[in-house]
Amino acid sequence: MEFGAKTRRYQKSAVPGMPRRAMALAAHLVAGLGLACSVQAQQLASLDPTLAPMSTAVPAAQISEVVIQAREAYDRKQQAKLDTALQAAQGDPLQIYVEYWWLRSRLAQRAPLPEEQASEFLKRYPGTFVADRILRDWVLAEVRLGNYSKALQLDVHQVNDAQVQCARIEAAQATGQAVNASEALAAHRPGNACWSMMNRLVSAGVVQNAHLTTLLRDAIEVNELPQARRYARYLFDAERLKTYDAILKEPMQWLALQPRPAASALDRELVLIALARLARKDRDVGDTYLRDQWAAHLPKTDLAWLRSQFALIAALNLDPRAHDWYREAGLEARIAPYNQAWRVRAALRQPTIDWGWVMGAIDAMPADEREADNWIYWRARGQAAQGQTQAAQAAYARIADRFGFYGQLAAEELGRTIAPPQRAAPVSPQELAEAQSHPGLRRAVSLFHQGWRREAVPEWNFSLRGMNDRQLLAAAEYARQEGIYDRVVNTSELTQGQFDFNQRYIAPFEGRVTAQARQIDLDPAWVYGLIRQESRFVSNARSTVGASGLMQLMPATARWVARKIGMSDFHPSKVNDFDVNTLLGTNYLNMVLTDLGGSQVLASAGYNAGPGRSVRWRASLTHRVEGAIFAETIPFTETRDYVQKVLSNAVYYAALFSGQPQSLKTRLGYIEPSTQTTVALP
Repeated sequence: MEFGAKTRRYQKSAVPGMPRRAMALAAHLVAGLGLACSVQAQQLASLDPTLAPMSTAVPAAQISEVVIQAREAYDRKQQAKLDTALQAAQGDPLQIYVEYWWLRSRLAQRAPLPEEQASEFLKRYPGTFVADRILRDWVLAEVRLGNYSKALQLDVHQVNDAQVQCARIEAAQATGQAVNASEALAAHRPGNACWSMMNRLVSAGVVQNAHLTTLLRDAIEVNELPQARRYARYLFDAERLKTYDAILKEPMQWLALQPRPAASALDRELVLIALARLARKDRDVGDTYLRDQWAAHLPKTDLAWLRSQFALIAALNLDPRAHDWYREAGLEARIAPYNQAWRVRAALRQPTIDWGWVMGAIDAMPADEREADNWIYWRARGQAAQGQTQAAQAAYARIADRFGFYGQLAAEELGRTIAPPQRAAPVSPQELAEAQSHPGLRRAVSLFHQGWRREAVPEWNFSLRGMNDRQLLAAAEYARQEGIYDRVVNTSELTQGQFDFNQRYIAPFEGRVTAQARQIDLDPAWVYGLIRQESRFVSNARSTVGASGLMQLMPATARWVARKIGMSDFHPSKVNDFDVNTLLGTNYLNMVLTDLGGSQVLASAGYNAGPGRSVRWRASLTHRVEGAIFAETIPFTETRDYVQKVLSNAVYYAALFSGQPQSLKTRLGYIEPSTQTTVALP
């Protein structure tokens, strides 16, 4: 997760400035307490400048006052101050950003970009993140202003952006070039440029009613109503659009007055939307009404689509009828990929899994969807269950060397235990010096230390383009020495053939997290796995919903836990303090774990989505299920991904801390049904 920019300084561990003797004592204490000594002592040593590879690279620049003022002027749309800053920043190490903000401010005024200045900027800073952004914005601006030929002249072959692709398709059509509807729809993503492209292509008849019907159904299916209404506006006339709006509010009221069958294809589409919305109002009433009043008057393909809509809502509510409704719809119905995924998940939750159906449902997915690790794994499980041992083993082997949740499960199916791969050779002083001298990385470090993550994260990520494994490892080491731990993890994760899990699974803060966990008998590897997913070790991370700190505590939860453990001096301003955040976070996690029967799967889900939801999801079970199946069928996409990553992380941390191979399957265990439906936790 990337967090929004804040003007606070990026918080670093105090250890890089610790005297060598004190650091040696700390490492000794860690070892003496048995706190993951081998790995954490190594990581302590890697932060000691007398033990890590030395470099003579020039330190990243401090942010000057003129650059700070320029950014403030840009954010506040103060053009005169930005003009002044542009002159004052000449020769500044971050002059490139002042020029960038100046150019973007012109675009924000919806004026033509000063072509001479823009061209000079691109020539002066080729291959940089800000040049890439200006070129992107320049293309979008020219299309917005109707300068289509100019937009097509700009060389954007290296700009990987859906909105730019849409803008160029619009420009191509506007200048008389043939445009393929399939190509345009494949490029389309929500955004101003893509909607502008759609406006033009619909008006020109390139995108036709058949395309729009599919797009509308898919948007309705996943409840993306703002997007759905845009498609409805293309498809329906004013009167039908008014009807469409009414249907979304009260579908039954409208349906009761409609003739059977519908008078036209467009009217039938409105009927289908209304019937589909009944699933979100009352599944029982809607199912009965559909069968009794409409089933005989609808084409088989439309009826199958409707059955899959009821099945999806049932699946998302963990209603055991979902699987039967999917089977009734069959595998031939054209449904959105999101619904196809839940068709498989509903089957996995059955007391007796029909593995043939699971395999068929996966095979019905688009090729790019069924190549995801989870579907490769579950299809292989089906092959194994049906006695296709050789095919299953080959499928497991395809993903067993990948380091995620399903790669770990596949490795265990092949009889392997889970351990970190062979560690790459240490980054040499020369490799580190090259990383520290990389202009883009140095700019990013300066921005990070100013607390400007909005600029720092994309600058850093862009700078990694084209790097080989050794360069990536060196960049990660540079980030480690600067205390920018989230970039250590994200950068090291990009390597393909050489691996350093002491970077990928960095355990910063000198054993203090481990000590905090062990005080309440909490598994340190799990806590580190959770923090890695929650905040990537960014101490002052703040989520969009207001969660703060390493363990991403909500304010109300922090106050509640503080009262529970008797922290009399707690104040909300302390929530980002390392000791306060980890004390409250580990205690809360332990409370959730206790109330959920000691299952790390349930507790991880509860920490993310709220323990009440985790309790209800368990209560929906009709039988004992594998922890992996429970994790795969969590109805919240974010929580499902979160739980899988936290548990996968924990396995690697446990292997690093203990030096012993681990088992994800053992950690996942089984989830038993329970009648408990409430929990006394926030």
